[in-house]
Amino acid sequence: MEKRWSIKPKADDAIVSQLVIDLGIDKVLSNMLVQRGITTFDAAKKFFRPSLSDLHDPFLMKDMDKAITRLEKAIDNNEKILVYGDYDVDGTTAVALVYTFIKSHYTNVDYYIPDRYTEGYGISFLGIDFAQENNFSLIIALDCGIKANDKVDYANERNIDFIICDHHRPGDTLPNAIAVLDPKRIDCVYPFDELCGCGVGFKLVQAYVQKNNLPFEELTQYLDLTAISIASDLVPIVGENRTLCYFGLEQINKNPRRGIKAILDLAKIKKEVTINELVFTVGPRINAAGRIETGRNAVALLVSDNNEHASSSGIDINTTNTERRALDLTITQHALSMIDENQDLINRKSTVLFHPDWHKGVIGIVASRLTEKYYRPTIILTESNGKATGSARSVKDFDVYNAIESCADLLEQFGGHKYAAGLTMKVEHVEAFQKRFEEVVSKTIEPYMLIPEIAIDTELELNQITPKFFRILKQFEPFGPENMSPVFITKGLVDKGAVRIVGQNHLKMDLQSSEQPNEKFSSIAFGQAHHFDNALNKKTFSVCYAIEENEYNGTISLQLNVKDMKVE
Repeated sequence: MEKRWSIKPKADDAIVSQLVIDLGIDKVLSNMLVQRGITTFDAAKKFFRPSLSDLHDPFLMKDMDKAITRLEKAIDNNEKILVYGDYDVDGTTAVALVYTFIKSHYTNVDYYIPDRYTEGYGISFLGIDFAQENNFSLIIALDCGIKANDKVDYANERNIDFIICDHHRPGDTLPNAIAVLDPKRIDCVYPFDELCGCGVGFKLVQAYVQKNNLPFEELTQYLDLTAISIASDLVPIVGENRTLCYFGLEQINKNPRRGIKAILDLAKIKKEVTINELVFTVGPRINAAGRIETGRNAVALLVSDNNEHASSSGIDINTTNTERRALDLTITQHALSMIDENQDLINRKSTVLFHPDWHKGVIGIVASRLTEKYYRPTIILTESNGKATGSARSVKDFDVYNAIESCADLLEQFGGHKYAAGLTMKVEHVEAFQKRFEEVVSKTIEPYMLIPEIAIDTELELNQITPKFFRILKQFEPFGPENMSPVFITKGLVDKGAVRIVGQNHLKMDLQSSEQPNEKFSSIAFGQAHHFDNALNKKTFSVCYAIEENEYNGTISLQLNVKDMKVE
């Protein structure tokens, strides 16, 4: 698929030059800092040396005082507390965090994860019935609940109070809960509104620690869960999220909790854990429990304080993840064939597919796969409990939540973010929804949004890639949305003569500059074997790439990970 290259504008030269002097770094690195909003020495110091003291006061969040007062009342009166969360990574890590923290101070607490198939997303009537039957009088809802007005009313009628900790967009009216913690509330002045659900849960326990004069160090053991959630939920890794991630990764690498260590051991991860390992290794395994069996299994693994139990739970979840991958592959192939065999579907600017037999647990992954393939807003629906339910994924700059909201009269329930959402409708409304959604997308999406973009930080010459340059570049980590791993462009590159196809569709090359023949770098271009003939015939390329370390036979060297290349 053709990709558009977008080179970021150069930053203000005066600010860049001042940072060069203040930090003692080269102009390329200084320019990238300013592009990321780092314009002063003090800001750069916080960026390169995050501190937990930079975390915001949790009581700046609307209703935090009410939440802590109600939690303290429950503990003082020996009430039964139920920690309730969604079945995905964000929900299960949030539940593990808040449950473990409360459990360390108070024993009359349990947790609840709704069943994806019988209860669906978020707070359920069945969950509230469970709370009533078991005499729970306070429910702390994590990563869900911001639009559960009817459920909260149902709980209030049964003398069950709610504290809601969510990060999704609120509806027009907030639920009638004791406290609604959501930095996206219009009336919330909290300085950072991109926390994940687990992040809001962390702020709740931070507030409890602060109010009760407990040592802040008590919180550090929960930073690993917060980092996993931030990485997996794809929230921006800037500001407070970056600080939480930085120290969460440190916790995982130095002293991982038993459940996380079990996952890393089973996945044979021996190197330093980065955001990539959380997104592609740890997160999917935690997610697999809720997709295939029950998210309660994931929480049990994450709160385990026994090595034997953690190892056994880890093996079960690893097996579940293997089953999830097989389902994902089968359904993705089926969905692709539905499009390939229908010219109308091929020509659309959106994809909405429905099949009643698709496994509900993997349709979100399938939506992501199809978005990668056709690069357009995508919704995958299946039938569950007599309803059509599904997951939506979007492309850069297009707000899929708003597009779904335009079809609200056809829906029974929906929620989510700009780039990902969930929705439920009557099966008989699917065809009308497909038509309406396509109309909305066609009218609102810009043509450029339908072409995948490679955002390039700056132009670079190969002789500028030095060990010192890379050492400083690594300090830009942790990478993620709004602080992505830098991508560079170098023009006038040719293969030195070692080009070969590896795997089924990848190119291995030694790239050198036609103007600086002494500089060459080993390079890997995944999925780009179609450039083999041009590389073999010594065509000159413009190449955009990331710089990474490659270990081979015990030797570590710098390698170019080629994102795209174009013949000049």
